[in-house]
Amino acid sequence: MYSRSIKDEAIKLRKEGYSYSLIAAKISVAKSTLSDWLKGVPFMHNDIVMNSVAENNARIVNIKRVDKANSIHEAMVYAERKVGNLTKRDIFILGMGIYIGEGSKTGSLTRIVNSDPKIIRFCIMWLKECFGLSDSNFRIRLFVYPDNDQTMVTKYWMKYLKMKKEVFYPVYVDTRTNKSKDRRGVLPFGTAHMTVVSNGEKNFGVLLQRKIIASIDFALNQNKRD
Repeated sequence: MYSRSIKDEAIKLRKEGYSYSLIAAKISVAKSTLSDWLKGVPFMHNDIVMNSVAENNARIVNIKRVDKANSIHEAMVYAERKVGNLTKRDIFILGMGIYIGEGSKTGSLTRIVNSDPKIIRFCIMWLKECFGLSDSNFRIRLFVYPDNDQTMVTKYWMKYLKMKKEVFYPVYVDTRTNKSKDRRGVLPFGTAHMTVVSNGEKNFGVLLQRKIIASIDFALNQNKRD
């Protein structure tokens, strides 16, 4: 049993804005008991409690930040160890994997669509190294929204892909009124639609796409491991 003076002290501290944890530490009373005593007592956090909460939140944020940094570092070490330097065959297989998700499978065009410039840059390298294409075999149309700066977006892609302006078709601006306003700013550099043009070379026309699709099918049909 607790004395009346202990209970009165708990009520006083609660009215002064102390949390159950701080009151329990001051008068050595269990928080479950304080909950019964103080459930009807008016309460507003005082500066001590607010500072304690802020410090605790800051500690949590810092712990999460450190955990994230450690996790990212661990992932990078793992990736470097598992991937290493890509061989030409590795590049070929990775390119097929990207084409499965981002490439055109219908019609006769070899086309890859993505908003990530790293993906488009890799695919250009893949097509050059594995199929013998050159810069003249690529055309790129950028799809942007009205809030995008078309000139800035084009310059960005030209620089990142190291491609001349002649490679780029006129920018397409998506002005559909049913597009969500929440999408504004989500794709600051739009989406690149990269298409292969054959320039009269048979191997770079429909045959190219057929080779890619056939290679993908051949790989996917190997569903058994020795």
